[in-house]
Amino acid sequence: MMPSTYSFIVPAYNESERLNVSLPKILDYVRQRELASEIIVVNDGSSDDTADVVRRFMALHPDVRLVENPGNRGKGYSVRNGMLHAQNDVMLFTDADLSSPISEADKLFAAIGQGVDVAIGSRWLRAELQTERQPWYRQLYGRLFNLALRIVLGLKYRDTQCGFKAFTRQAAHTIFTRQRIERWGFDPELLFLANNFKLRTAEVPVEWAHDHRSKINPLRDGIKMGVEMLAVRWNDLQGLYKTPYLTVSPEVLAKSAASLPVAK
Repeated sequence: MMPSTYSFIVPAYNESERLNVSLPKILDYVRQRELASEIIVVNDGSSDDTADVVRRFMALHPDVRLVENPGNRGKGYSVRNGMLHAQNDVMLFTDADLSSPISEADKLFAAIGQGVDVAIGSRWLRAELQTERQPWYRQLYGRLFNLALRIVLGLKYRDTQCGFKAFTRQAAHTIFTRQRIERWGFDPELLFLANNFKLRTAEVPVEWAHDHRSKINPLRDGIKMGVEMLAVRWNDLQGLYKTPYLTVSPEVLAKSAASLPVAK
């Protein structure tokens, strides 16, 4: 069996400062493990020099790519856009601040290697791995949201919101061509779709540290995420998830087809 290839997707909105730190860490991780990989930064209509920072890395590292959104569309849109442009066997998205150190990807890749389709990082399966906890009010909002997800969407995971998830290529194409939530509430939709399509999903404890520069407002964005959660249930009742409504880019499909084993 040929060794797997890996895609790292980094959604970015005004993240030039963080990318100057995180991209070298991802590149070092890839180099140390000798991975065949691509690193895709998705620029979500940034008003700073995020795109220029990425282009500087691209000039030195051919495995770094820049994907531009048509304006500011949200984290969910950015992750989906990156996933649908990714060309490799295993696809992982991570936050630009690397709240989970990129070395924790080893755990998600190991789960994929053991046969799961989706591996999700979890901050709460082993809370002692958190090197810096969220403020109490963020934890409270998170627990209440998790309870609502269990009731409304039937999601039994301890942590749906950790921005550190990996997918096989087939699972990514199944999920992201159907994803409709484009802002902060997209994670539960991904897991809901994984459950709907009987994809094997593993929740994996990872190291994580809260970044006080987080752009999520617990109250304002929490209300929006609650509305998006209900939208997922409504979309399902309408049958909107039965067939894809987006397509994978032709070059990605060509590479996917070329990597399939030849029938004998």
